[in-house]
Amino acid sequence: MWAGAIVAMALSTTGCGNFVYAIQVNSASAKLEEARSLGAEQYAPYEYYMSQQHLEKARSEASEADYGDAIDLSETAEEYADKAITLAREAHRGAGR
Repeated sequence: MWAGAIVAMALSTTGCGNFVYAIQVNSASAKLEEARSLGAEQYAPYEYYMSQQHLEKARSEASEADYGDAIDLSETAEEYADKAITLAREAHRGAGR
């Protein structure tokens, strides 16, 4: 009985990887675009480029159907994009915009 449950669980989670990745990569892409629109390339270059590189690597991993790594990388990309957004907004506030 346990073996059947484990097999069923394994099959159900492998099919969801692509779906979860798609949601995560879209969210990270949107945040990176927001960072770019705020000028993060200038105000938070490290965070911006780290986000960009993680997102690129996530897409590469997904193209090889390695969705677990792709999800992790896109989550990291989103975290860096959030930091870039915050730093760019702070820079704008400091400049009186």
